[in-house]
Amino acid sequence: MFADTASLLKKARRRLWMKYALRGVGGNDNHQGLDLAYRMEDPWNMDSPMERTRFEATNRIIEQAFGRVGSVLEIGCGEGHQTEYLARLSDRQYGIDVSPHAIERARARLPQAHFAATELSAQPWGDQQHRFDLVTACEVLYYLSDPAEELRRMRHLGRNGLVTFFAPACGRVGPHLEKLPGVHRDWIFHGGTAWLVAWWRND
Repeated sequence: MFADTASLLKKARRRLWMKYALRGVGGNDNHQGLDLAYRMEDPWNMDSPMERTRFEATNRIIEQAFGRVGSVLEIGCGEGHQTEYLARLSDRQYGIDVSPHAIERARARLPQAHFAATELSAQPWGDQQHRFDLVTACEVLYYLSDPAEELRRMRHLGRNGLVTFFAPACGRVGPHLEKLPGVHRDWIFHGGTAWLVAWWRND
């Protein structure tokens, strides 16, 4: 009984905090709002069964499409929850997020990985074409003012690319994916939630 009450209170607290922190965040590069969200630990509830389903399904698609990869750059890595899953199928992990609070926790979670609090345009590990074997952007593109430019940078930096986003963002992000040559698509489902997965090769 006490555990159930504590869980409900935690859920309500997270919901109220995110409603406050994410005002005006979508589609406009509001890095301050995203960092504010991470003043609370695990603000997106990444430890939930729903998110674990997404992580596992994403890994299966990566393995089927690309096999094991040498290096992966994760855009919007947050606190490193999905990075832990990506580490199962890659030799070297690099992650960026605009929130210094998130990056601090990601470093504690995965000391062997490389993290930086920055945007993709300023990532510190080299800008040469196909610098990374795989570049991912999971649940990120709909926060940006220019998804097309982010996809262009992903294609430059990665031999391969993969993005996921939840179904309501299809109208905003989908048209940009349509322009990518050789893009593949699939869906991930959990309960009433659906995510579109898109991936491509650049070589």
